[in-house]
Amino acid sequence: MPENTLTQRVCRDCDGFPVVHVTTGSLTPDGRRRTLAATCPACNGTGTRTVTVALVRTGK
Repeated sequence: MPENTLTQRVCRDCDGFPVVHVTTGSLTPDGRRRTLAATCPACNGTGTRTVTVALVRTGK
């Protein structure tokens, strides 16, 4: 018997990868690369988007 599950939509702007780390090109004193975290501005770092229902006016 199939189960009904509620699935959230993947963010179309980040394709489900909401946080990326960008290297700055410099190194820390112990030799690791310095990175900056950048989050997706469309989904605020969640990776999913909520489905919005558009209201359409019909008739006259």
